[in-house]
Amino acid sequence: MTKYRRLTKYDRLVIEAYYTAGYSQTDIADLLGVHRSTICRELRKGMYEHLNTNYTTRKAYSSNLAQDYTDFQATSKGKELKIADDYDLASFLEEKIAHDKYSPDAVLHLIRNDSELSSRFKVSISTTTLYRYIDKGLFLNLTNKDLPHAHKKRYRRVRPVQKRRSAGTSIERRPDDVLSRSCFGAWEMDTVKGARGKSKGCLLVLTERKTRAEFTVKLPDQKAASVVAVLDELENILREDFSKVFRSITVDNGVEFSDFENMQRSKIFSGNRTSIYYCHAYCSSERGSNENANRLIRRHAPKGTDLDRLSHEDVKEIQRWINRYPRKLLGYRSAGQLLQEEMMAIGVPAEIFL
Repeated sequence: MTKYRRLTKYDRLVIEAYYTAGYSQTDIADLLGVHRSTICRELRKGMYEHLNTNYTTRKAYSSNLAQDYTDFQATSKGKELKIADDYDLASFLEEKIAHDKYSPDAVLHLIRNDSELSSRFKVSISTTTLYRYIDKGLFLNLTNKDLPHAHKKRYRRVRPVQKRRSAGTSIERRPDDVLSRSCFGAWEMDTVKGARGKSKGCLLVLTERKTRAEFTVKLPDQKAASVVAVLDELENILREDFSKVFRSITVDNGVEFSDFENMQRSKIFSGNRTSIYYCHAYCSSERGSNENANRLIRRHAPKGTDLDRLSHEDVKEIQRWINRYPRKLLGYRSAGQLLQEEMMAIGVPAEIFL
């Protein structure tokens, strides 16, 4: 019995030469050391109508046609796609990632931990598999552009020299428990700016280091007085509890945070309401929680967005989304859940953050 083997491109050239010369399928099979049925199947792959010089036609075999057909068939090999059997799951993933701004890992965790959802779908896939399906373009309404973070090439940058000294206390004097995230009430503050030349205002973003909870408010401009006004309003709401919730605030050296005295000093009581610390120049990593929170905001307000067009309710809806978003960093709990627990422990309502 002839041993089975796959034909190569060279084998197909041999078949074409001998078939054109009038050899039978049996003779060609014996020459190549394969079964006659192998040659029969191969001829079907590359058969075409050949036009003779006298305008008559005849059946002919093309090794190129046969090779192209074989290469195309090889692309469909491999393990069958699990998600191909569950259109409902594919649609759900598209909706949560492209529309609701969930990451692939977050939406899969949502499915795993919701008994109603997990029983609704036929198959389950891993985070790695989902990323691979998106990379291959297997979804109709979901591409890499819908993913939260684009992978960009990193360049080495020369750090500029700080042009002016910090307005207040350096981060080097900040208590160690802030760095360790062991105590509630240590916040980072930053601004998110809109389209250059279009947006006069910006978003003021405060992120609590332990819980990663977010407080976001729209500012009419990027002046220091507007930042102080927000802190004054928060103190009017929280009163004596302000110092419990905002034990410290870490900021960068932007002009909007230059009014150190008025940011720190209480407008209601004597003394200071919080402690303000300034990062080193051009060290955004010293406000890492802030930077990550800003990326979440950019899912809803990408760079180039005219922030003046956002209403205060739009901004609060972004804040609520962030505080309700399940995060792997927090064991798939939301920042809002952790914030409520911390606020309850100190006896302060958490409504303004949720």
